[in-house]
Amino acid sequence: MAGTDCHGGHITAHDAAVELYQIAALFSGGDETQAVELVESAVAQTTIDPCADAQASVYATRVNLVETAVARLNQADPRAFDVPASSGNAGGCIEDDDLASTGISATQLAGMLSGPGRRTLREWLNKLPAAQRAIFVERAILGWDNTTAAASLSKAVSRNWQPRQVSEVFRQALCSLANSLVHSAAVGA
Repeated sequence: MAGTDCHGGHITAHDAAVELYQIAALFSGGDETQAVELVESAVAQTTIDPCADAQASVYATRVNLVETAVARLNQADPRAFDVPASSGNAGGCIEDDDLASTGISATQLAGMLSGPGRRTLREWLNKLPAAQRAIFVERAILGWDNTTAAASLSKAVSRNWQPRQVSEVFRQALCSLANSLVHSAAVGA
């Protein structure tokens, strides 16, 4: 590509690779080999022009990573992503499908992902049912809305997930996180 200056793309590629690995590790239960395989598979499935819009390429790779990870979780347990019947009950320990309803901010969650709380967060995630784990990663970590998460799940597992069902499962995961945080605080006190 004569005349195209895309130096500096290596910085974006490095940052993207680290992010993709971290996301893959959340889906793979921290298994490094599986995480690397997920990233390799996602990158192989994504057409990337390193001199084009880097954010679009990173987003496309992220989507492929999530869909590949969810498809593998579904293959391991074919019933894990059965679409839940909507309970119609908005109640429960979390009233809203927003991370802040657990009492932690996105900044605090980011610290838990890469800081000293990383092990605790991964152990908690590994205890969740596969659908809750996937939806938590999509919504809380990646910041996707219910519609985007539902479309991704539907494509990955060939089932018809709706945004309201994603919202309900995300609230269940948030409730579990809130309970886990309260328990950790009580044990640490």
